[in-house]
Amino acid sequence: MNSITIILLFTSVVLAAIIVELFKTEKTKNINLLLTFSGAYLLAITTQHLLPEVFQNDNTHYLGLFILGGFLFQIILEYFSKGIEHGHYHHKSAIPISVLISLSIHAFVEGIPLSGHLHDHAHNGLLTGIIMHKLPVSIVLLTIFLQNGTSKIKAYLYLLIFALMSPLGVLASSFIEGINVYSNEIMAIVVGILLHISTTIIFESSDGHQFSKSKILCIILGVTVAIISI
Repeated sequence: MNSITIILLFTSVVLAAIIVELFKTEKTKNINLLLTFSGAYLLAITTQHLLPEVFQNDNTHYLGLFILGGFLFQIILEYFSKGIEHGHYHHKSAIPISVLISLSIHAFVEGIPLSGHLHDHAHNGLLTGIIMHKLPVSIVLLTIFLQNGTSKIKAYLYLLIFALMSPLGVLASSFIEGINVYSNEIMAIVVGILLHISTTIIFESSDGHQFSKSKILCIILGVTVAIISI
């Protein structure tokens, strides 16, 4: 299971690189719609699968603090990532290394719950959501690197580092026993992170917060697919 998970996580970033090379894509409406779909899917999976998973055991009332902590942790990370997690980069200057570091931390933490400690439905839902989110984010990340004067070799090296972070999270959880002891707490932190990312994507996916039929349809489709997959 872990080997397949690792391959799928890595392949999603490789696919993003292929898309950028083939289509020389920029931040387009299609990427925004894909982000909206992934945000709605993540929100539905988080509320329908992951939250019940966190609170399924007795004496878990304190885990709400870890969910809140994950939410706040993601806010801090976005001060450094400049919003790339939800398809934005709010500065036109060269991308600082802090962006890569914050995205890598985010990806590593996301990978930890995927080591096999979740029920199959929750695992598959979280894995699918992360892959659907990684694809457009990786497209945006690589495109911005290339557009901001980063050499192609460095851009792909940075993307490789990002691609390895979630698989490393899976491996760390599999082989470091101390991580498994706090699996519920880590899952609660990831839930907080996903709640922040998914809601922010949905709120910011349309320019000027104007009503968009295509955005609403993507949200409905993302939620529907998530519920059907339960």
